[in-house]
Amino acid sequence: MTSERWEIDSSHSSLHFSVRHLVIAKVRGAFERWSGTIQVPDGDFSKATVAVTIDASSIDTGVADRDAHLKSPDFFDAAQHPELRFVATRVQPRSGTEVDVVGDLTIKGTTREVVLRVEQHGQAKDPWGNVRAAFTAKTSIDRQDYGLTWNQVLETGGVMVGDRVDIEAEIEAVKQVEAQVA
Repeated sequence: MTSERWEIDSSHSSLHFSVRHLVIAKVRGAFERWSGTIQVPDGDFSKATVAVTIDASSIDTGVADRDAHLKSPDFFDAAQHPELRFVATRVQPRSGTEVDVVGDLTIKGTTREVVLRVEQHGQAKDPWGNVRAAFTAKTSIDRQDYGLTWNQVLETGGVMVGDRVDIEAEIEAVKQVEAQVA
């Protein structure tokens, strides 16, 4: 059996999120520094394992003061918990080019199982001979499940920050040298 190793190309990938603000609007942001690998046994992505590491201090919402607050102990506590991690435990086929990648997401020292809905966009060879594969992965989490509980009640009865966080990753991965597995 052979195992293909794919490295996520961070210069052609992105990791974004959105969350409700003041109940009526959405704030969007991204993590600027993250990396990951995909191990694919016998070239079959339906059997892949995935590991992703995200630098908590690389959060960027476009507002420096908000980013500093998100890095603080009120939210990610990046000084004590510098990384967010996702490690896939299994892949479940869906229809056509879609699969569910089930795995453990760790934020601020708390690990919970999440399901990423992944659409496979195919493979192509770049001008330098590298084989690349592209995917879109989406999920939603409840931030309170990870200890991200800071909030402020509004006079209108709502809250400043919604609990549901929508996450989307656009992933381009580059196939590395194949290794033989015993």
